[in-house]
Amino acid sequence: MAQPLLAASLLTFLKLLRPRWQRRRVNGRSMHPTLAEGDTVLVDTAVYHHTHPQVGHIVLAQHPFEPENKLIKRITAVTADGRYFLQGDNPDSLASTDSRSFGPLRPSQILGQITHRF
Repeated sequence: MAQPLLAASLLTFLKLLRPRWQRRRVNGRSMHPTLAEGDTVLVDTAVYHHTHPQVGHIVLAQHPFEPENKLIKRITAVTADGRYFLQGDNPDSLASTDSRSFGPLRPSQILGQITHRF
């Protein structure tokens, strides 16, 4: 005989209301040619709760010195201490504010993975 399901608590229900997906608009040319200024992208904010970001992933990250500022960059390296080096795809290095100027980011500063472009 199968075990009956437990009744969901209010806390369980409230967890379901937390939005996993966010839409963000690309500002600037740092991710050109992959993403153009004005593109809208879909961010999975829960993907890294169960797995680690990988080199090659395009992510939404928190700027290390301006916490209200969010960045869309590609992970290009993981340091020995588990921090993430982010860079823009634009070959013109002046077009991107990234880890070349502010250093690698802590895992807590990686907010989600870009999964789709509209």
